[in-house]
Amino acid sequence: MKEFVISEAKAETAVLVGLVTKDQDEAKTKEYLDELEFLADTAGAVTVKRFTQKVAGPNSVTYVGKGKLGEIKQYIKAEEEAEREVGMVIFDDELSAKQIRNIEKELGVKILDRTSLILDIFAMRAQTAEAKAQVELAQHRYMLPRLQRLWTHLERQGGGSGGGGGKGTVGLRGPGETQLEMDRRIILQRITLLKQRLAEIDRQKTTQRKNRGRLIRVALVGYTNVGKSTLMNLLAKSEVFAENKLFATLDTTVRKMVIGNLPFLLADTVGFIRKLPTDLVDSFKSTLDEVREADLLLHVVDISHPDFEEQIRVVEKTLQELGCAEKPSMIVFNKIDAYKWVDKEPDDLTPGTRENVTLDELRRTWMAKLPGDCLFVSAREKLNIDELREALYSRVRALHVQKYPYNDFLYSDITE
Repeated sequence: MKEFVISEAKAETAVLVGLVTKDQDEAKTKEYLDELEFLADTAGAVTVKRFTQKVAGPNSVTYVGKGKLGEIKQYIKAEEEAEREVGMVIFDDELSAKQIRNIEKELGVKILDRTSLILDIFAMRAQTAEAKAQVELAQHRYMLPRLQRLWTHLERQGGGSGGGGGKGTVGLRGPGETQLEMDRRIILQRITLLKQRLAEIDRQKTTQRKNRGRLIRVALVGYTNVGKSTLMNLLAKSEVFAENKLFATLDTTVRKMVIGNLPFLLADTVGFIRKLPTDLVDSFKSTLDEVREADLLLHVVDISHPDFEEQIRVVEKTLQELGCAEKPSMIVFNKIDAYKWVDKEPDDLTPGTRENVTLDELRRTWMAKLPGDCLFVSAREKLNIDELREALYSRVRALHVQKYPYNDFLYSDITE
C-alpha cells in the first residue's frame, strides 16, 4: 500500500507549479507558491525551481498546457544531464487521477499535489493513536479515487504476455482489474475500521469533556504557524511543542488555566490553511470538536505575515463550515515584535511601516475596530501579555456568570 511520506533522511529536490487565472493574479499565485514551498520545506524537500502559467483554468488532462509541460520536462532533463536529479514536481492544486497519470507519464518523476503534500506533513507530525488514525483515514480517502494510477506499471509488463509489441495491456487486463478491485476492497474495509476506531475515541473524549466540570472552555484557533502553541505555553505555562514549521501541532492539547481565582480550560488546536483538503477536515472532526464545544475562541493572527487579511478570511470561512462562526471570540494579533517600535513626535505624520510604526498607531487601525476584543501581542517576546490576560479574564468571567449563574465562585480582581 502506498504511503505519502517524504523521507527526512535525504532531502529531495522539488519543482513547484502554479497557475495564474482570472481569479488568481500573479501576486496571489506567488504567495500561494511561497506557502507551497514552506510546505515542501516542512516535509523535507528543497525547492529548486518554480513554473507558472497564465490560463483561464486548469487543463483537465495535464493541469498546465502541453507547452508548459514540455518546458518542465526540458528542465528536468537538463538537470539530470547536469547530474542534479529532480525528485518530484508539486502542483499547487488537487489533481485528478487522470491528471496525475498523464503528468507522471510525461515527466517521469514523482508527482504530488497540494493535498498529498499536506497529507505527507500530517503523517510525519501525527503522534497519538487518534492523530495517526485520522491521517490514515484521510490518506485512504484521497487514495481511493486514484487507485488506477498505482497499477499503470502493469502496462509496462505487457510485452511478455499479450504479444502486444511492448504495449500488450490486453493480456494483463484481467489480473490488473482483479488486483485493483482487491485493493479497493482492502481500502474500503480499512476506512470502515478507522471510522469505527475514531468513533470509539470520540466517545471516550466526549466523556472526558463532560467530566471537566463547570469550567469555561477557550480554544486557540488560527492559521497554521501563527504562534498558537507559543501563546499556549506562555499563558498556561505548559510545554506544548512549538516550531517554525507548518502544522507543528496536530493533536489538541487542553490545559487548565487560572487567572486571579478564575479557572478555565485552554485548548490548542490544529492550524488551518488555504485549500485545506476536505478529507482532512472530515477526518479531524473529533479534534475540531474542541473548537465546536468552546465557549470562547481566541483567534490568533500573525500580523507580520504580508497577507494576514486573507489568512483571517480562511480561518473565518473554516469556522463557518464548522458551525462556529457565531461563537464569542477575541482576535489576537501576534508577532508584533516583527515591527520596530519608535516614539514619534505628536506632529510626525510619517506613514507607519514595520520600521517606524507605534503601538498606538496599530490600535487606531481598522484591525482594532473589529468586533469583540482586539489585542496586539508578541508571545515570543512576551509583549502586552498582561493586557491579554486581563481581557481574557474579563471575557471568561462574563461567560462563566452567564453560563453558571448559581455557581459559588468567589471572584476577585486579577492578580499576577
